[in-house]
Amino acid sequence: MFNLLNLNKKDRTPPALPEGTVRRRYSIEGQVQGVGFRYRARYAAQTLELTGWVENEGDGSVTLEVQGDPEKFLRLFAMIQKSDYIQITGIRQKDLPPDPWERGFSVKGY
Repeated sequence: MFNLLNLNKKDRTPPALPEGTVRRRYSIEGQVQGVGFRYRARYAAQTLELTGWVENEGDGSVTLEVQGDPEKFLRLFAMIQKSDYIQITGIRQKDLPPDPWERGFSVKGY
């Protein structure tokens, strides 16, 4: 008959990511707060079908964590910098393991 105990168990197998998916965290310095950086980053990431998040930091920098096709990452930064107000003077990056559960791109710290 039916095993009612198994009906509540969800499949916890992570979804497969596209081949070559990379996740990278960037710490970005310069004129990056109060100039629309986070919202430009969200728009660019969504346009390029990248996932992740962006957040202002207390020291005036911005942290951007992005996941997807790494060939799109340079285009992401090019789209963000199409502004007279945003001026990036330094970027540090760190590779991270991809997150198969992540969906979408968010702005943290509204």
